[in-house]
Amino acid sequence: MNDDLRERVEREAEKHALLNAVKHESDANVGAVMGPLMGDNPEFRAHADDIPGVIGGVIGQVNDLAYDAKRERLEELAPDELAELEAEDEEDEHDLPSLPNADDVEEVRMRCAPNPNGPWHVGHARMPAVIGTYRDRYDGWFCVRFDDTDPETKRPDLDAYDAILDDLDYLGFEPDDVYRASDRLETYYEHARDLIDMDGAYTCSCSGEAFSELKNAGEACPHRGKDADTVHEEFEGMIAGEYESGEMVLRVKTDIEHKNPALRDWVAFRMIDTPHPREEANEYRCWPMLDFQSGIDDHLLGISHIIRGIDLQDSAKRQQFVYDYFDWEYPEVIHWGHVQVDAYDVKMSTSTISELIDEGELDGWDDPRAPTLKSLRRRGIRGEAIVDAMVELGTSTSDVDLAMSAIYATNRELIDDETDRRFLVRDGTELVLGGDPPAEANPPLHPDHEERGVREIPVGDAVLLEPADVPDNGTRVWLKGLGCVEATADELEFTGADIDVVREEGVDVVHWVPAAESVPVRLRTITGDVSGRAEPGVAELESDEMVQFERVGFARIDHHDGDETVAYYTHD
Repeated sequence: MNDDLRERVEREAEKHALLNAVKHESDANVGAVMGPLMGDNPEFRAHADDIPGVIGGVIGQVNDLAYDAKRERLEELAPDELAELEAEDEEDEHDLPSLPNADDVEEVRMRCAPNPNGPWHVGHARMPAVIGTYRDRYDGWFCVRFDDTDPETKRPDLDAYDAILDDLDYLGFEPDDVYRASDRLETYYEHARDLIDMDGAYTCSCSGEAFSELKNAGEACPHRGKDADTVHEEFEGMIAGEYESGEMVLRVKTDIEHKNPALRDWVAFRMIDTPHPREEANEYRCWPMLDFQSGIDDHLLGISHIIRGIDLQDSAKRQQFVYDYFDWEYPEVIHWGHVQVDAYDVKMSTSTISELIDEGELDGWDDPRAPTLKSLRRRGIRGEAIVDAMVELGTSTSDVDLAMSAIYATNRELIDDETDRRFLVRDGTELVLGGDPPAEANPPLHPDHEERGVREIPVGDAVLLEPADVPDNGTRVWLKGLGCVEATADELEFTGADIDVVREEGVDVVHWVPAAESVPVRLRTITGDVSGRAEPGVAELESDEMVQFERVGFARIDHHDGDETVAYYTHD
């Protein structure tokens, strides 16, 4: 190897050793450097046998440097590679990809734009989870804008406005501002008037079928050539409520021969006879379509980035026509696929859930069988667990599946350490307890926290076991917190409290409750209610307290109804 080649090898080896050491914040080694070195410099391969001996000394010198000195030297040798490496490192810190062109805007501004026709189901949590996470990441801004300009087809529910804000709070986010589109109709009217002045909109009285035929044929509507004064007059008539539903619309002029018929002269305003449920808006009859209203608002609110479903790609294209008329710059758009959630028999649809509640099939939005955030909250699932699971889904354009087990796993990590243990027996079988058992059992409140103390469970003359745990005649089981019993023809005979029978002889461990002093529990689950009996201390627990029913799962104490305790099952 000549001196010139040796010098090139040493220079490239230093760069790759520095890249490796800075990336992993540790010493580089020959094996880690050889691969990228040879990959970037295929002409070195003819000298592969000699190169390890050449680069070994270089790597040793690099490893002698402190981290800051390594980074400084790398910045001298390869500033572009260092910048790329640090960008990758920054990306690795986040579950979400970087927002496109986020560095080119003064402030990242995003919006969550729910239709307030009911509280949020589980799928709705994805949007606030992602934009809230982006807001925090970029020190940005996000608002909740209720897109409530359809008082008929997607009629707002007056209770849903506060319910959705409550759901957002549960997820751990507070919006920087809250808007209701139904408060902003005069703003939309003013922009429509400006659009008419630009010859960008016209009033149309064609029937839906007639216009559809023209549109699909690429032919202009006969009303398209109206002069601005006429259009203004008829639009003011719409605002004044002079037309019936379906009698007159205002259309945005686009390209009547556009290759996508859905973009041809789309409707910006239409007449709706049904009054809006909000008193502040119930006199209006001329309502903007969502694409017009949302497009205007996104500009006026300074939205820099929009996230929306991939099925709404045409919305951006429609709105672009309006933005072109006003010479506005359209926000960055991220389209993502739908999220599907497993585990529920009830369809994840606001209208479906609402119908089931109205029909009495569900008790309410927080029924454990309902796939809603209010249900998860009542079951004792932390909002943080939902956010983490949603963020991990990313922003892929493909449809994604969310397993509830992902939410449960994170929630289990959040609550396990602070949640005390209790016994609950479902469909219990009563068995007489013989021998000479202790009068009281004292299992720990938490196996990892002796300082919390023990439970005081009176034993009595009989116990309840779950049917699957009842031992066959002549076999033994270990009653948790009490001791070993052996099944005879007539009873369970207490044989002692030496735990070695479990450790050395493999005796099964089961949970139990005293037959006489146990308390009734109704456990509300995702598949229906389950009856059981719990150790007596459960009757003293406060509402909203979490417990882990051993070998059953976590649950949230909801309330006490007479002698019965009602608990909501969280997960196993």
